[in-house]
Amino acid sequence: MGCCSGRCMLIFLCTLQVMTALERQAFDFLGYQWAPIMVNFLQIIMVILGLFGTIQYRPRYVVLYLLWTLLWVAWNVFVCCFYLDLGGLSKESDLLSLGVSSHLSWWKDNGPGCDDRDLPATRWQSLESPELIYALGCWLEYQYIEVLHCIIQLLISLLGFVYACYMVSTFTEEEDSYYK
Repeated sequence: MGCCSGRCMLIFLCTLQVMTALERQAFDFLGYQWAPIMVNFLQIIMVILGLFGTIQYRPRYVVLYLLWTLLWVAWNVFVCCFYLDLGGLSKESDLLSLGVSSHLSWWKDNGPGCDDRDLPATRWQSLESPELIYALGCWLEYQYIEVLHCIIQLLISLLGFVYACYMVSTFTEEEDSYYK
């Protein structure tokens, strides 16, 4: 069979999802964010299964990808709420690192435009206030970079969901016409 537009688009979206998940995985490793590392790993596996199902005309794998996509969307909404301090969540908690380390997002110290050349040598705001200074004058704060990552993942996932639904309906129609 040839490559119908829906099938090619789903293959493209799955490939894009794997690439963006790998990019996100690298930054989660740098920030010791263990929960996102595990979820990103599952994302990569499920998207590869969805890709396999699309290429090999296996609707069960595409349905598995559809169900996982719903969980992936929920995870990304959770991470957005986490970094925006919504719903009682706090970006300062150790929830994403599973309490194993005190590290936060890699972007916190290494965001675009973060300039730490002017940091005091002790990196403490003052001796009276034990608040550690991470960076001065970031162009975009780390929590917004994490939220942008989630939004990109959400948009790609929702497009993948739509095309996967289309592919499942196409597979079902082809099976029905085969048995008639």
